Amino acid sequence: MALKDELGVQIDGVLSQAWDLRDGRVVPTTENVALLGGGVELSGTMLYTDLADSTELASWDRKVTARVCKAFLGCATRLIKLEGGQVRSFDGDRVMGVFLGDRKNTSAVRCALKINWMFLNLLKPRFEARYEALRNGTYKLAQCCGIDTSDILVVRTGVRESNDLIWIGRAPNVAAKLSAIREAPYFSFITGSVFDLMADETKVSAGRPMWEERTWTQGPISRVYRSHWTWTP
Repeated sequence: MALKDELGVQIDGVLSQAWDLRDGRVVPTTENVALLGGGVELSGTMLYTDLADSTELASWDRKVTARVCKAFLGCATRLIKLEGGQVRSFDGDRVMGVFLGDRKNTSAVRCALKINWMFLNLLKPRFEARYEALRNGTYKLAQCCGIDTSDILVVRTGVRESNDLIWIGRAPNVAAKLSAIREAPYFSFITGSVFDLMADETKVSAGRPMWEERTWTQGPISRVYRSHWTWTP
């Protein structure tokens, strides 16, 4: 069979496939979602944290970029897991965390503020002290976290031995877009849905609001909140 015919058969197979969906109470892995028609429906909060403009950094020195990415993604992953989230995707210079449960929004927001603290107080100073070009050059180390919550459908796609989970719904899409905002010194962005559901401990500190509402014109959600606050791990 010619390749074009094989591809047509694959598309037809997806079109005719019956879904075998189940409700999810834990974050799924590729091993527990069937490749043929399997899917998990869940209500989750998604966090994306993204290293800003790493393409520019990579054009300067790939080995330094690799060190920055390894340190950033390693620390972010550890903080996501310590806050009860699960990491299910790495995409170059960003990582995706999934939070479930009654306090998923509070946990995700607290995690974002801890990532901001880690970046500003540990990672950035250490790398700038080591590399003069990062300290005094045109490229400035920065990161951003985006968070949204919604119903999500998780399915497995690809072919045998080359497949992965994809996360379908508003939250994965919006959280990724929010993490791409560049509005220093604001490095954490959440939707109004997250803000409304998270605990007061992540809204106010010593009587001062930690978040500022703004209108977002670049995505499907208009009411978002931004913050320059940090949370010490």
